[in-house]
Amino acid sequence: MNKVLQNQERTGLWLIKIGSGVVVFFVLAIHLVVNHLAAPEGLLLYEDVVNYYRNPIVPVMEVIFLIVVISHALAGFRSILMDLNLPARLQRWIDALLMIVGTAGIVYGTWLVVVIVSRGKGL
Repeated sequence: MNKVLQNQERTGLWLIKIGSGVVVFFVLAIHLVVNHLAAPEGLLLYEDVVNYYRNPIVPVMEVIFLIVVISHALAGFRSILMDLNLPARLQRWIDALLMIVGTAGIVYGTWLVVVIVSRGKGL
């Protein structure tokens, strides 16, 4: 029974990694077009970035991009580590550490987006 649950967990994580990879591709394409092709000379200055974030869609898109990239990267890193056939106790520690690192990255990145948006409101 334990082996069945492990296989279901691996399948679920694999699907998350594949799905997030597809989303990363599309959001990255949008990000590159908007940030580097649509802006006349790119977003090179801080003021340009702050003005860009005044559009309400941009912060939402950036946070989604952040969450998907971090999830995809950490799921891939976990897959590499799990290929080493580490002991179950170490795997649990790695899972917990990756959850903490991922959550911290998402919280910090979201905080940065909120700070940039709040600075754009005064303009």
